[in-house]
Amino acid sequence: MSSRGTILVVDDEDDILELVRYNLDRDGYSVVTVHTGEEALARARELLPAAIVLDLMLPEMDGLTVCKELKADTATAGVPILMLTAKSEDADVVAGLELGADDYLTKPFSPRVLSARLKAVLRRRGEARPKGATEQVRLGKLTLDPRRHQVWCGEHEVRLSATEFAILRFLASHPEWVYSRAQIIDAIHGTDYAVTERAVDVQVLGLRRKLGECGDCIRTVRGVGYRLDPGEAPE
Repeated sequence: MSSRGTILVVDDEDDILELVRYNLDRDGYSVVTVHTGEEALARARELLPAAIVLDLMLPEMDGLTVCKELKADTATAGVPILMLTAKSEDADVVAGLELGADDYLTKPFSPRVLSARLKAVLRRRGEARPKGATEQVRLGKLTLDPRRHQVWCGEHEVRLSATEFAILRFLASHPEWVYSRAQIIDAIHGTDYAVTERAVDVQVLGLRRKLGECGDCIRTVRGVGYRLDPGEAPE
């Protein structure tokens, strides 16, 4: 079976590494495992993997720090990150998503669910696009190129995570239409996906921040959800 891409798995527990390696290898991925945050940074920059499965509770350099450094490095900023955490508090999930992680799983987890989530992250990254035209979309100074997975605000290219890009592309597919948080979750992740509406708010907040002056085009509709308003995108 040919490799479907390299997945970097970061966890300080050998049994978790072996479990993930076995199941992802069976799914056709090439799997590289490391135990520490320092190793994760070095191997990520060396391999530029298709995705990273990252435990948050690591010794010395924790997973949130690793995620922050990876997203700050232009070489690895576009690599999707799926977080693993033994914590169930929303604060931990929110912190990871704010740093640019694309998804999360809480331990203990099902290997089948991990595989499905990873496939979804990779699909959002490049194997599939949200429904709609694949040509460039221009709204004021905001430009989206779905084929190249690129976004610009004026002349400035904006680096988005796979999930942030998918949300923006979905909203841009029907400007001025209002979408609930549940509709956004269904469109981006699929139905019956276990993610809180709070996670959508965090992703939109991060998206607006990255877009800078173009972020104002994403409007909050109180009590409903979000819409993309072309009239708010600066010329």
